Order: sequence, then C-alpha cells, then structure tokens
Amino acid sequence: MECGTPLPRRFGAIFVLMSHRTAYCADAVRALERALMASEGIDSNALMERAGTAAYARARRAFPRARRWIVLAGAGNNAGDGFVMARLAKQEGLDVKVMLLSPDNRPRGDAATQFEAARQSSVPSGPPARTELEGCDLIVDAMLGIGLDRPLGGLYLETAQAVNEGSAPVLAVDIPTGIHADTGALMTAAVRAALTVTFVADKCGLFLGDAPDFVGRRVLEPLGRIAPDRVAEIGTAFAEKPMLRVFTAEMLRAMLPARQRADHKGRFGHVLVVAGGPGMGGAARLAGEGALRAGAGLVSVATHPEHSAALLSGRPELMVRGVRKAEELAPLLERATVLAAGCGLGQDAWSREMFAAARASNLPMVVDADGLGLVPESPAGAAPAILTPHPGEAARLLDSSSARVQDDRLDAVAGLRKRHGGVALLKGAHTLVSGTEKPPWVIDAGNPGMATAGMGDVLTGLMAGLWAQFPEAEPEDLAALAAFVHARAGDRVAENGQRGMIAGDVLDALRAGLNP
Repeated sequence: MECGTPLPRRFGAIFVLMSHRTAYCADAVRALERALMASEGIDSNALMERAGTAAYARARRAFPRARRWIVLAGAGNNAGDGFVMARLAKQEGLDVKVMLLSPDNRPRGDAATQFEAARQSSVPSGPPARTELEGCDLIVDAMLGIGLDRPLGGLYLETAQAVNEGSAPVLAVDIPTGIHADTGALMTAAVRAALTVTFVADKCGLFLGDAPDFVGRRVLEPLGRIAPDRVAEIGTAFAEKPMLRVFTAEMLRAMLPARQRADHKGRFGHVLVVAGGPGMGGAARLAGEGALRAGAGLVSVATHPEHSAALLSGRPELMVRGVRKAEELAPLLERATVLAAGCGLGQDAWSREMFAAARASNLPMVVDADGLGLVPESPAGAAPAILTPHPGEAARLLDSSSARVQDDRLDAVAGLRKRHGGVALLKGAHTLVSGTEKPPWVIDAGNPGMATAGMGDVLTGLMAGLWAQFPEAEPEDLAALAAFVHARAGDRVAENGQRGMIAGDVLDALRAGLNP
C-alpha cells in the first residue's frame, strides 16, 4: 500500500451485514405475531401470557413503590394483557382492580380466558370510577391497543381524559390508547403514558405524528424469536405499508471504528463550510466546530469578510477565509472533500453567488438553513447532497405547510427526496432520513431542549465532518448516523435539564458519542 493511501474502512462492510430494528404497520405486526407463535409452537393465549408477564416485570421495575394499581381494560387482546398483569399483581400482594370499559363488560376470546383467571385470583372488577383513578399509584392502560381505527368516543374518551387529568403515572400496554398505530395520529384524545411496553416489534405510530407527546419512555419486548427469513418475507409482503428502520446504539458502535495508529489528518478529509452572511458569523462557527468535533482532518470556513477575525480568534483550529466574490471560492473548493453550505448564509445577492458556486462544484454537499431556500434556484449536480430541513423549511420546499408536513412526516420526507433528489433529513421529534426506496431511518433519540438556535448548524457540520472521513458510506446511512450522534449528545446535556440548553453544550458533548 502506497504511503498516504487511506486504509480500508470497516464502516460500510459491517453496516451492510448487521441487522437493525424495524418498525411496522399494525397489519404487519399481526403477521409477525402469527409467525412468532408458529416458530415457538405456542397459541395466542400463551403469547398473551408472555406479553402480560413481560409488561408486569417492566411495571415492577419502573414503579417499584406503586402498591395500588388500576388496570383499564377493553374487550380485546390488549385487555387480555392487562388481565395477566392484574392477576400477577394480586398474587404478589398488590392492591389491584380492573376497570372494564366494554359496553357489556364481557372480554372476548383469549381475553375472556385471562379475565376469568384474574377473577379466580380474586382480582376485583367494575366500571371506571374517577375517584379510584385519582387515588391509585399506577394506571395500566390496556384499553384498545393497535386496533384503533376511529376517533375515541364515549366512555373511552371520558376515561382517557380523566387519566390525563390525574397525577398517577401510566404504563401503556403496546401503545397508548388513542394513538393510531400506523401514523401516530391523535384519535381525538390519547392517554399520556410515562412508559409504553410494546410487543413483538415496534409500531410506526410510536415514532410519528403526535405520539412522541404520549408514549413516554418506550421499551420493546420481542416475546420470542422469529426466523430472519420469515421476518424478511413479512417485510416484503407489507412493503407498501408504513415501515421504518430504527437507528440503534449498537449500530453506532459498528459504524464508527477505532482509528489506526498510522492514521493522519490527510486520511480524514477536508470540510469546506460555506456559511455566515452579514451578521450571522455564529452560524458559520458552529458548523465549522461541528465538523471539527466530528473528527474531520481539516476544516475551512468561507464566510463574509466581516466575520474572519472573530472566527479566527474564537476557534483558531478553523482555517477561515473571508470571501467577497464567487471566484475567491475556487481555490478552497479545489482542496475540499465535502461541503457544508447554507448556515446563516442569507438570501441576498452575495449569498446566492456563494451558494451557486458551491453547488456547481459537484462536491458532496450538506445543505441547511438559508441554503435550503436557494436549492430550487441551483440545479443539483451529479454529486450527492443531503438536505436537512425542519418542518417549516420542508413546507417551503414542498409548496405545503408546516402543519401538513407534521401530519404526515413519512409522506413529507419521501416527497422531499423525490422532488429534490439526494437524501432528505426531516428534523423534529424522531427525525426521519430518506435517501432510497428503502424504509426511512428514524432517530430514536433527542429531546425538546434541542429546539433552539444553532442546533441545526452543529448537525450540518457534524454530518459533513463524518462524510469527509467515510466517503464510501451511503449518504443516507451517514446522515442517520450524524443525526443519532447529535441527538444522543443532546440527551446527555439534558440530564442537567432541557430548558436553557444551547448549541454549544451539544458541541461539547459530541466527543463521547463519537468514541463508543
């Protein structure tokens, strides 16, 4: 191997071979349940027993001091899981009562079997009572589960509202009642859970729409093993339905290999940040520092001349060049590996000239902020690009509205990719990343403390810095990696409180996540 030739990277090979978690639509989950029962040689009643037992164990660990439980139950399988939990709680000496919401107070199928078992264990039952809800230590939401396909009404709606008005924590069985399992839409109202224990596989609706405000902490209980080829068959059969690939911490560790002793900065790429119009030098600095913290070998910043001195004095590791005309970008573009463009760039003539020159360079490019508004004016080249809009920016790129984007984030991220090419990263609670016909990545991390100025600039630099180091990676996968690292850093900062978090805090927290 010649001196200076990059050593082989493990990023792509390991990533392709490794498995990932998938979130499915409700119909696909039912098919997976049938496959699990066939694989394990059990019937639906035994599967219900497993689900209730797993949820009960989770409840005891999460709420060890809760002695008085109320189990809210409908009539179907979700209720059956709750009946198992009630029976186990009673057998352990807890004060537990089942409140039945079905019109005739008659559970159906396997749920009826589990209700009888709970009754035989002396678990009391009766209709919902607000006074009892207000006096308990834990509420188990086993009302409706993943089968809900119409707005909540009647007793179910009244009970969900009463639960939310009380102070007792809620454990939701499989999914909070009132959340659509495929879309995450709020079906009039929903129970606000502290913990959701979901079974067999994640449901798309746990990550989309209004769900993030109601799911609380989420844990998955697989309840057994399904042969991978059978899982693949089911995934193919439901390929036209909602599906998500869930990015996990295990993937992070595989995608970021340790550096080799012989490595040097020439092997880790050169990021050029084109950012910072008049009065917006901070955005350029945050993006540049994001690229540095990502581990890029070199980072240059092309910015409005008024910012040069401040950027150099504040972060001397950045190579800063004040540029007045597009021609001055040419030598910087010749040395760059990846571009990060748009942060605080502005929309004036200077901004348009800078962005057009960057876009015409045909270098891999991460586009954010003001650059997104200039994308329609600058046709995409052959090099890949990653667009990183928040819902408002996505709405403008789609000639839509923020509300419509948020109502169907899956459709929005697919629309961005199809209309503008490259990879679309739609920011927000559970960021989505789409770059191919594969199911989008969903980022299962982050918190609302990150909803503050400069966070997107840090992400843009981080993404460009990782891309410079791993040019062989699929841009879609790399964008998901950067978003996950960024979100996890935000979660580390939030351990000291969400309110008051700033982008600089996340910059400082990136290193731990980049060295798993």
